Amino acid sequence: MDFLEYSARATGRRGSIEVITGSMFSGKTEELIRRLRRAQFAGLKVEIFKPSLDKRYSETRVVSHDDKSILSTPVDNASSILLLTEGVDVVAIDEAQFFDNSIVTVCNQLADSGARILIAGLDMDFSGKPFGPMPELLAIAEYVTKVHAICMRCGNLAQYSFRKSDEAQVVLLGEKNLYEPLCRNCYNAALNK
Repeated sequence: MDFLEYSARATGRRGSIEVITGSMFSGKTEELIRRLRRAQFAGLKVEIFKPSLDKRYSETRVVSHDDKSILSTPVDNASSILLLTEGVDVVAIDEAQFFDNSIVTVCNQLADSGARILIAGLDMDFSGKPFGPMPELLAIAEYVTKVHAICMRCGNLAQYSFRKSDEAQVVLLGEKNLYEPLCRNCYNAALNK
């Protein structure tokens, strides 16, 4: 039995990983904040992290598209999270798709030590391909919540983040000026224009 297993058994804490995923504008961050606030109301020690490259709304807050926000710690890499979570009951990570695959190991280590891990991230990039470490995070999670936006062209449920520009790089931070949520049919129609 290693230290993490011993620590979890000694405290009676049972770790878990919860992933909230979907397209842009689907409410992932809003749901993450809602779960964190409930944990805070329950008196649990909570820490939230985001990739330092995401400065769209704030450098130090996780902010949803409907302006709900919570104080966070920006980190350059996933291993930094391990250094900042001693004694934390709930660890939240927003925009997880921007981390490399080491985020999977970090989340497993934290959950194995008894922490509840909440992760929000895009499941697909603008080209409809699985985004970064998200497929692995979805595979190891005990709980997965897929949220949907509303298609901006037809009003159906949307699961794609359509990029309105010709930029080719996978990571391109933007909002409604660069992206719109689309359903499968409208996404395919937009690609074929």
